Amino acid sequence: MMNQSDIKEVKALISSTKKISIIPHRNPDGDAMGSTLGLYHVLKQLGHDVQVVSPNAFPDFLAWMPGSDQVIVFEENKKKATECLQQSDIIFTLDFNVLSRTGDAMTPVLESLTPIYIMVDHHQMPASYASYTFSDTAYGSTCELLYMLLQELELDSLIHEDAARCIYTGIVTDSGSFRFPKTTAQTHRVVAALLDKGIDNPEIHNALFNNSSYHRLQLLGCALQNMVVLPEHRASYLYLTESQLNQFHHKKGDTEGFVNYGLSIDGIDFTAFFTENKEEGIIKISFRSQGNVDVNEFARTHFEGGGHINAAGGKSLLSLADTIKKFTQIIAQSKP
Repeated sequence: MMNQSDIKEVKALISSTKKISIIPHRNPDGDAMGSTLGLYHVLKQLGHDVQVVSPNAFPDFLAWMPGSDQVIVFEENKKKATECLQQSDIIFTLDFNVLSRTGDAMTPVLESLTPIYIMVDHHQMPASYASYTFSDTAYGSTCELLYMLLQELELDSLIHEDAARCIYTGIVTDSGSFRFPKTTAQTHRVVAALLDKGIDNPEIHNALFNNSSYHRLQLLGCALQNMVVLPEHRASYLYLTESQLNQFHHKKGDTEGFVNYGLSIDGIDFTAFFTENKEEGIIKISFRSQGNVDVNEFARTHFEGGGHINAAGGKSLLSLADTIKKFTQIIAQSKP
């Protein structure tokens, strides 16, 4: 149940024209871009001066989304993005709950500002930077939570087809096409309402999932060749070196979903996917699990990350080999 006092105050806030920025997390996925662009379309109809500012570039497979061509990318246009944020009366932060999730470049800028922050998110352990926090881990996606918030704000009538396409995208991607445990009867009711707005769901699925390039499939094959199964720990892991990423002409978003292959093996309930990024000096890590295996706690404790019980991310400053060694040693001692 959402705080009705907060709902009333946010209603009053957006009842007059404001300059508003909307921010997803760094390396935005379908839920992050879907929620930010969905909200963008709704607020535009109220007459607000609205801008989505993404910390860095989003994947090509999301570039079809209505309004994506209007997004300012902070790392590509820092001056314009910073000015936009500095001039904002309200900043919505969607699909993340700590400002550091926007990356090392953008975080100091956000921390230096004093707008009204409004958080809409479904991850665990939200920080306290926002004036208004709409956070609920029971939701399978921020997009579903956003839809319910817009309903509470009596703005769901402004969810036109473009907004609906964006919100639907986030629900589809974060629910694993409706197969993850947090997909509820309410999720399907929200999707039914979005379909009533006139969206073409097969078209959206094709844009999201039937867009593999030849090089991406080669990259997937390479990752699968690198897979290691640890049956005694009911675990597995995959990895890609930077040279392998370069060999197959890796583009942002190409490795989306690769981690799930490690969880598809019979008898495995915990997997990790390691990606080497020498430019940033980190190993990027994705964790997935099923059942009661808590990868959020595992990522927070060992790899400076977090997320959900069954899906989380982290990073390591060690080499790829040492990161994998650390991972296998930890799970040998006590699996999450």
